[in-house]
Amino acid sequence: MRNRGFTMIELLVTLAIVAMILTLAVPRYFGNVDRTKEEVLKEDLFILRDAIDKYYADKNVYPKELKDLVTEKYLRGIPVDPFTQSAVSWVVVPPDDPSLGAVANVHSAAPNTARDGTWLKDW
Repeated sequence: MRNRGFTMIELLVTLAIVAMILTLAVPRYFGNVDRTKEEVLKEDLFILRDAIDKYYADKNVYPKELKDLVTEKYLRGIPVDPFTQSAVSWVVVPPDDPSLGAVANVHSAAPNTARDGTWLKDW
């Protein structure tokens, strides 16, 4: 009588095939994750900067802090930076004239570089 089951050779061949498939799929997966984070960061920066511009157009001053955009209903909430995973890590850039407010622009606090070699904090 023959015992039913897999032989060691069959298991090793199966594991080798799975490993080969993973070596092709994993790098593409992580590349897509990085690309997606960059696209989300671009969109978040666009939304924040657009809200700041609309605030300035309505009130002729920049907001004192990013939370003012939420309290004045320009945003529903401050977006989360996809690289730092925090909504409070945005780097605030003040206007040239301090009497106009405190938030004229925002940048990411991410220390990474983008896929094109530019620093994310410079976007």
